Amino acid sequence: MELPPLKPRRRIEGISAVLLPFRPDGAIDFDAYSRLVERTWAAGLTPAVNMDTGYTNLLSASERAEILGLVNSLSRGRRFVAGAFIQGQTGDPIRLYRTEANTIQCAGGIPILFPCSAVKSLTGPQLVEVFRAVAGECEEFLGFELGEMFVPFGRIWDLETFQALLEIPQLKGAKHSSLSRELEWQRLAVRDAQRPEFKVYTGNDLAIDLVIWGSDYLLGLSAFHVEAFAARDRLWEQGDARFHELNDWLQYLGMLAFRAPVPAYKHTCAQFLHARGLIASPEPHPQNARRPESDLPLLTAIATRLDELVQVSR
Repeated sequence: MELPPLKPRRRIEGISAVLLPFRPDGAIDFDAYSRLVERTWAAGLTPAVNMDTGYTNLLSASERAEILGLVNSLSRGRRFVAGAFIQGQTGDPIRLYRTEANTIQCAGGIPILFPCSAVKSLTGPQLVEVFRAVAGECEEFLGFELGEMFVPFGRIWDLETFQALLEIPQLKGAKHSSLSRELEWQRLAVRDAQRPEFKVYTGNDLAIDLVIWGSDYLLGLSAFHVEAFAARDRLWEQGDARFHELNDWLQYLGMLAFRAPVPAYKHTCAQFLHARGLIASPEPHPQNARRPESDLPLLTAIATRLDELVQVSR
């Protein structure tokens, strides 16, 4: 395929998933979580909660509700995104998504429709009708394509389905997490031709430079160092060549963190944030895949270099 054109000096919109930290006894560390959410806003990024990085598929409904309530209390009118997660619930997915979306909107958040098994089995036109039905209840919401390497109930839309979804005005954007550059470039080309204001949020933690072709982002990798992502984005908007070195170091971190098994990146994130002194424990969710302690020297070296690059970019 022909590549979309580069888009220099563009303001990048960054949405960052927030890691949910855990204490050594397996309990959620809500104090540390609150600090990470605040740190995301302070960096100039939009927090995304109850996402994959927040272990949403491993949490109970009451835990997700508690997190949403906490972020609502912290937000004071500031923008945030929250996952509308219905996997494991029984009933009509339209009704379930509407209920979740309404709950998120009432809490001040922007819903993003997390994929689920019930929707995975639908045809493209049927999936579009689900989105149209949810749009009747939402002023603004986001879609979410998620590959099966992240969760078994993930789904990547075909291009015809993506084109049809662009016709829903309340759907303002979609996160694309196939880890495929080509599939994302295809979406950018369609978006540019059909609805230029629609946001394609890359979820490709192995190709974070997709922003130079016109993607924005909703990443788990940005949870590791929100200040470095914000600095990188400013450098691109300013036409500053230092963008590339900072992007390279962030990508180095992404390649290390998102190697197989991919879900273990959340443990890597906890190790990284702990090494930076931002959370009290490097423990992941008790049911999450783990990384070896031998990663720590690499993570510490990357963190040191990123801190240096952020400092000189100011």
